[in-house]
Amino acid sequence: MKLALIGFGQAGGKIVDEFVAYERRTGLDIFSAPVAVNTAKTDLHGLEHVPTDNRVLIGQARVKGHGVGADNELGAEIAEQDIDEVQAALDEIPVHEVDAFLIVAGLGGGTGSGGAPVLAKHLKRIYTEPVFGLGVLPAADEGGIYTLNAARSFQTFVRESDNVLVFDNDAWRQTGESMRGGYDEINREIVRRFGMLFGAGETVGNDRVAESVVDSSEIINTLAGGGVSTVGYAAESVRTTDDGGLRSRIRRDGDDAFDETNTTNRITSLVRKAALGRLTLPCDLSGTERSLLVVGGPPGQLDRKGIERGRSWLEEETGSMEVRGGDYPIPDAETVASAVLFSGVHKVPRIKELQRVAIEARENIDRLQAESDDNLDRLLDEGSEEIAPLY
Repeated sequence: MKLALIGFGQAGGKIVDEFVAYERRTGLDIFSAPVAVNTAKTDLHGLEHVPTDNRVLIGQARVKGHGVGADNELGAEIAEQDIDEVQAALDEIPVHEVDAFLIVAGLGGGTGSGGAPVLAKHLKRIYTEPVFGLGVLPAADEGGIYTLNAARSFQTFVRESDNVLVFDNDAWRQTGESMRGGYDEINREIVRRFGMLFGAGETVGNDRVAESVVDSSEIINTLAGGGVSTVGYAAESVRTTDDGGLRSRIRRDGDDAFDETNTTNRITSLVRKAALGRLTLPCDLSGTERSLLVVGGPPGQLDRKGIERGRSWLEEETGSMEVRGGDYPIPDAETVASAVLFSGVHKVPRIKELQRVAIEARENIDRLQAESDDNLDRLLDEGSEEIAPLY
C-alpha cells in the first residue's frame, strides 16, 4: 500500500521518522515523500530520517518557532492559518501513485492534537483518496491538560478522518520506565505493527507473490465506514538450518505431514495471540465491524489452511462476517508474524474513561480560573485604598 505520510507535532514527527527508518531497513517502498509539520523548530531539527526539505515549520508569526505549549486551540488556529504552507509540501507528492493519506499525531499535546483534524478536513476537501489518522493517546500520568486535549482532539479527528487507528500509551508504558526510553520503545512498537499491515502486498526485492494477496483495496475496504481501529500483533521465531534454510523449531525431519500440521497450528495460534494479546487500543472484540488478517514470514512457513482457520476463528470472535486476510511472504525473515486489524470497534472502555477524565479536568480548570479571578479582584480591592491611581 502506498501512503502519503504526514507527521503533525512532536510525537507525529518522531513516529514518521521511525517509519522512514523501518522502510529503509526492510527495503519496502510504502511512504511517498514523508512530511513532518511542527510549530517547534527544535523538534524538526531532532528528526534523523525525514528529508530536511520535507520538514515544515508553521506558526512562525505567532509562536516564532517555540511551539504552542500544549495549547491545542492555538495549534488548530495556526494550522488553519498556515495550511497553504503544508499544502505546498504535499504538492511534491505524486498523488496519482498514492492509495491513501495517513496523518500521524499525538493527541495530548498542542500542535498535533490541534492541527491533525484541521489537516484531515483540508485533505478530504481537496483529494478523492481516503484520509486516515494514526492517533496516539497520552498516558494517564501525563497530566489533566493532555487528557483534556486528547478527548477534544480525538472526537474531532474521528469526525474529520475516514478512520482513525489508535495507539494508547496508557496500555504500553512500563512502570518505572524513563519517559524518553518508554516513548522510543512505543514508537518502535507502533511502526512494527502498522509497518507490517501497510507493507502487506508489497514486494521486498523479490518476485515472490502471496497465495492470497492483501492489497491496498483490502486495507481500504476494511477501514471504510469510519470510526476507530486497533491492531493486534504476535510473532514467533523460526530456526535456521545448517544450509541457511528455515524450518519449524519443533519440526521432525522427514515427517512432512507433521511439519504441515505444525505450520498450520502455529499460524492459528499466532492469530489468537495477536487478537487476544495487547492491542494498540484495548477493546471488546465483539464490537468489531470489520477485520483484516495478515500473516507474514518465510514463504515455506505460510500455510493457507492456517490462515483460513484464523479467519474463521476471527469471524466467531468478532461476530462479523466481514473478515479479510492473506499471507505476506518475506523470504529473508526469521520470524512468522500475525497482524490483525480490527476496524469500527465501539466497545472501548479507554475512550469512555478518557471522556470522563476530560470532563473532570475541564471542571477543575474552570474552577481554578474562577478562583484565580476572585483572588486577583480581592488583591486589587485591598490595594486600591493605599495606591493612588495613575489617572
